[in-house]
Amino acid sequence: MWASWLLGALVVPQLLGLGRGARGAGREWEGAWGGAQEEEREREALMLKHLQEAMGLPLGGGGESPIDAPEDKGAWGAEEDAQGEEEEEEEATPTPSPSPSPTPEDAISYILGRLAGLDAGLHQLHVRLHALDTRVAELTRGLRQLREAAGDTRDAVQALQEAQGRAERESGRLEGCLKGLRVGHKCFLLSRDFEAQAAAQARCAARGGSLAQPADRAQMDALSRYLRAALAPYNWPVWLGVHDRRAEGLYLFESGQRVSFFAWHRAPRPEPGRAPSAAPHPLSPDQPNGGALENCVAQASDDGSWWDHDCERRLYYVCEFPF
Repeated sequence: MWASWLLGALVVPQLLGLGRGARGAGREWEGAWGGAQEEEREREALMLKHLQEAMGLPLGGGGESPIDAPEDKGAWGAEEDAQGEEEEEEEATPTPSPSPSPTPEDAISYILGRLAGLDAGLHQLHVRLHALDTRVAELTRGLRQLREAAGDTRDAVQALQEAQGRAERESGRLEGCLKGLRVGHKCFLLSRDFEAQAAAQARCAARGGSLAQPADRAQMDALSRYLRAALAPYNWPVWLGVHDRRAEGLYLFESGQRVSFFAWHRAPRPEPGRAPSAAPHPLSPDQPNGGALENCVAQASDDGSWWDHDCERRLYYVCEFPF
């Protein structure tokens, strides 16, 4: 009898522990296996029944033994299952940890971090500013070189223009003396282009001369013969380099020298024995007669007489060149 009790004391706790382990495993796999836990309980109850029959213990009796009351065991198991589920819920639900309040050291660290970021940004700005300064210096140097090159080009163009002007003047002078009339130390050359008096003077100067300035009777006669031969049988007025634009009645050459020799046209005189007419000749009045409206002098090609005309009138012109 004592051996049976001893054997029960040794075996029953092991079986109970095995049952608890089986129930724990059943709880873990309950969602996957469905009714596995109920089958395990039935198997455990059947094993306990066979053990009690083998040991001769009464079935279903009350007592303080851990195997006396299946109802107590079920309540205890239900309580244990509830505790296990609560533990699993506590493990599954994380408990939020309270956030620590900032300390003065954290504020200082934050400020130092922001200052370090600003310092890095300023460094990048300085680097970019240095690159921009370098680029501006390069562009300024390039612009200065371009200006110097443009200045050199402008000087070269001006030199070429001056050389071209000298060449044109020399060519015009040679052409005037080769194609025109040489009288003393000057040459006269007729141009059949219609120009105003100032434009004609400019064209003569561009070719190295000026409008004709007959200074005495010999030059006047030679120029008259040259124009009559060149324009015969017609009578064409030709610009001379004589005008009174500065003051009415004060006739000057284009060089600024005062004119001392004149060959003004005069109206035809009446035949001998006839009284002179008081009215001026309607077609050929005495010259000069234009007053302030006619300030430039042209020479007629048929008889070489001088006529005053409006300076803007477009006429042939004759240039003179030094020989």
